[in-house]
Amino acid sequence: MKKVLVIEDDLEIVNLLEIHLKDLDCEVTKAHDGVTGLRLALDETPDLIILDIALPAMDGMEVCREVRAKSNTPIIMLTAKSEEIDRVLGLELGADDYMTKPFSIREFLARVKATFRRNNMIRESLNLENKVQMSFGDLQINVEQRKVVVSNQRVELSPKEFELLSLMASHPGKCYSRSDLLRLIWGYDFDGYEHTVNSHINRLRAKIETDMNNPKFIITAWGVGYKFNEEVA
Repeated sequence: MKKVLVIEDDLEIVNLLEIHLKDLDCEVTKAHDGVTGLRLALDETPDLIILDIALPAMDGMEVCREVRAKSNTPIIMLTAKSEEIDRVLGLELGADDYMTKPFSIREFLARVKATFRRNNMIRESLNLENKVQMSFGDLQINVEQRKVVVSNQRVELSPKEFELLSLMASHPGKCYSRSDLLRLIWGYDFDGYEHTVNSHINRLRAKIETDMNNPKFIITAWGVGYKFNEEVA
């Protein structure tokens, strides 16, 4: 049974989502403000978080930022706003999907099921490679512990940064387009939001590369996207 945390202050929406999530054999926990939601997100380790943006006490963007600093739990954000900047900011902060109210329950459930499938695919692809520990010179990646060390110093990565690094490092030399990485790491086809990948790659490089202008590990595949440098593998 999957555990789903719904952080939403509209009780009618909460009750509706709870009914249909239970039909998917999900155990539902509810919070009606951002502070309570954040506490439950970090204490209860849910399999999925449904997160509204407009919340009392702490808004959903801040909740998303705080959760992403400590957890890779998938997040589907909900909002009554339709402006592109809200969607972009949500994705930049680490949301896995984004739905604008009003939305159909059928679409919502399809997004939930797709999020579960994609999360399982990422885990299984890394497990199938049987690469719990990967070493590339002064870069070490422990997939099981989600730990990255560069030159004997631990580097703190966000969940998405870690997933990007783990995915590419487990397949040195393989080129990934920005659309590929959006689909595999964020789990959804966000047409037009490839800059989300660029910004995460830049932050990842800033943490693991000695020279941002001449990266050693994550290199640009011109005209395609990015790849992990096979020459250091």
